[in-house]
Amino acid sequence: MSALEKSMHLGRLPSRPPLPGSGGSQSGAKMRMGPGRKRDFSPVPWSQYFESMEDVEVENETGKDTFRVYKSGSEGPVLLLLHGGGHSALSWAVFTAAIISRVQCRIVALDLRSHGETKVKNSEDLSAETMAKDVGNVVEAMYGDLPPPIMLIGHSMGGAIAVHTASSNLVPSLLGLCMIDVVEGTAMDALNSMQNFLRGRPKTFKSLENAIEWSVKSGQIRNLESARVSMVGQVKQCEGIASPEGSKSIVEGIIEEEEEDEEGSESISKRKKEDDMETKKDHPYTWRIELAKTEKYWDGWFRGLSNLFLSCPIPKLLLLAGVDRLDKDLTIGQMQGKFQMQVLPQCGHAVHEDAPDKVAEAVATFLIRHRFAEPIGGFQCVFPGC
Repeated sequence: MSALEKSMHLGRLPSRPPLPGSGGSQSGAKMRMGPGRKRDFSPVPWSQYFESMEDVEVENETGKDTFRVYKSGSEGPVLLLLHGGGHSALSWAVFTAAIISRVQCRIVALDLRSHGETKVKNSEDLSAETMAKDVGNVVEAMYGDLPPPIMLIGHSMGGAIAVHTASSNLVPSLLGLCMIDVVEGTAMDALNSMQNFLRGRPKTFKSLENAIEWSVKSGQIRNLESARVSMVGQVKQCEGIASPEGSKSIVEGIIEEEEEDEEGSESISKRKKEDDMETKKDHPYTWRIELAKTEKYWDGWFRGLSNLFLSCPIPKLLLLAGVDRLDKDLTIGQMQGKFQMQVLPQCGHAVHEDAPDKVAEAVATFLIRHRFAEPIGGFQCVFPGC
């Protein structure tokens, strides 16, 4: 597992080297191309995986916030999907196609505040309390006083927010809860070194293709199919850059400025500003959210998470990339049968992206076992209960 995985998702410790492309799903087969064939890193639109998109308006004391959701399905319980830190609802795209084909359910994948295409008045507030309230407000705005049965499924930071939402009773029709690869113990241990890992990431990218290629080759997302739709929600065009075409290179700009400086016509500060602009022109894409600036909220996301999870009085599922992730509280709870656990090896931290079919099978089996949903197309429960 790469250090970059840890930095992106806040909640894992490095344990093994990245295996770019080892998706473990039908997607992995698409990456095993013959010699001489070039992999396609071009972005793919959300509409290839979701049926519709909606911007949900929520009124609050600071004004009107707009939350982007992607939807699929028309029958069965709602699976409300919450992404990890720095990601977006698009990280659930391939999983959505996989789960919809297995059980009757409805998908609502939400861009959390300051992520993806969601627009809020107070984008600086990423506290667990505020984000949990956001989830409850979106459910109320979409369904009113009679929401359908809902299962919360969250990955990493989104898993923590799902637990906070459930424990605060913000979704009245909640029937189940699933956390994906987030455990309080390892998350808290990782926080001290998180800033160093974030500094190790590229700050900008030449193109969306370049960003997608980096995500796969770095091991952040090990499934090219998912990366092609997911990375679009992680990066944005730099402000003030209309188009990358026709821009000068970084090297060209630096050389010109050095010549001007020798003539005494450029100040150091002006040269730096122009150099930054040249960098933006040559690398017009950057991260949508600066995770390093959210540090003051990290502790609140994860501290006490295990006991909060265990105390939720609904059926629970924990999906992990490795059994070594369990902390003491969860180990005891698992031995007492307080939740169902499934370990999905050979995945990176982005389990639902690396192995969407395996995650879909685990979730579908959980839904059918608890009689929350009906199978489709003769789907058979394949995983034993843990």
